[in-house]
Amino acid sequence: MARKPALPDPPQPAPGSAFAALAALRGALPAGPEPEPASADKASPLGQRIVVRRERKGRGGKTVTVVHGIALAGPALEEFARTLRQALGTGGGVEGEAIVLHGEQSGRVREWLTGRGATRVVIAN
Repeated sequence: MARKPALPDPPQPAPGSAFAALAALRGALPAGPEPEPASADKASPLGQRIVVRRERKGRGGKTVTVVHGIALAGPALEEFARTLRQALGTGGGVEGEAIVLHGEQSGRVREWLTGRGATRVVIAN
């Protein structure tokens, strides 16, 4: 196989133009402040990816909304689920690490979670 020819250098802007001034500044400006590393004490239970999906299988034909990926466990997850159920006005519970809500609530759950600071809410199926 033959080597690909090298790409030509990009054309230089005309002297005295605004683009020439920008080209001269390239690399001279600071990159900006360094992002702070995420520490364990600042970690939010809503900081990672949260998956919201609908299920009917194994539930007698009833549709439920399953919220999975919230970084809480035990009583804290139960309390979070209770707050979510009260905000949406629906029933539900906790099954393992997931919150199960009665009915098709995926759009409303996404709005509620993003309002509480969740950054990555994925609606599955």
